[in-house]
Amino acid sequence: MSGSARGGVDLRAVRALARRDVQVVLRTRAVVLPLILVPALIQVIIPLALIALVRFAGDGGALDLAGDLEPLLAALPDGVRADLDRLDPSGRALALALGRLFAPLMLIVPLMVASVIAADAFAGEKERGTLEALLHAPVRARDLFLGKLLAAWVPAVAVGLAGTAAYAVVVTVAAWPLTGGPFLPASVWLPLALFVGPAVALAGLGATVVVSARVRTFQEAYQLGGIVVLPVVGLVVAQATGAAVLDARAMLWIGAAAWTAAAALLAFGLRTFHRERLALDL
Repeated sequence: MSGSARGGVDLRAVRALARRDVQVVLRTRAVVLPLILVPALIQVIIPLALIALVRFAGDGGALDLAGDLEPLLAALPDGVRADLDRLDPSGRALALALGRLFAPLMLIVPLMVASVIAADAFAGEKERGTLEALLHAPVRARDLFLGKLLAAWVPAVAVGLAGTAAYAVVVTVAAWPLTGGPFLPASVWLPLALFVGPAVALAGLGATVVVSARVRTFQEAYQLGGIVVLPVVGLVVAQATGAAVLDARAMLWIGAAAWTAAAALLAFGLRTFHRERLALDL
């Protein structure tokens, strides 16, 4: 056995476990369906429906939407507000809603993907009757835990990045006749996709894996793990009411808080993860 396997992390075992979990996930309909439907709904269907609604309703409907978002507009810096004021009511409403208000909703996708796969990590194994064989495999508990994490985090980050890119392309093209060009603020969307999204996915993953190891069914783990979406909902509400504005500095603080929470949750999960405890729940 290599020195890495004796004293540190056995990367070969971690990768093998992660590959195994991803293959199992792709064969499990209860896991795959949310991974397809939720990103499609949040990042394609709802934005396109909003754009179609604004175009169909005309300036009257756009003014109503812009009026609802007035607290957010008032909270923006003067330079940003001046740029938005140059747009007609329809373009301004879409730039506010899709460029600002929808930004935190993009965090739901990596968070949901990580939570769904992590919920299946141990609770799903119990349901399928495969956990006992896994627990008797010649793999250390640390490597087993890290393999489960990797199997959820990498797909979550990949889907989050791909989904955010798809959202940017879809809304920019569909709203172009009303906004006259790109309108997603790079200072918000780039750190959101590259820094905050992976951190939020890892924090949600840590919480869900801890829950998944302690309940018996995938549905229990998924429902309890869904609590981690609440902070994202809070960000949306805070923006809509003008209580907070997501800018580059806010993205930095939110990302730092998420990475810190992820580190704490994963350290706790690794410290409390024991084969014997899981075996007692079989």
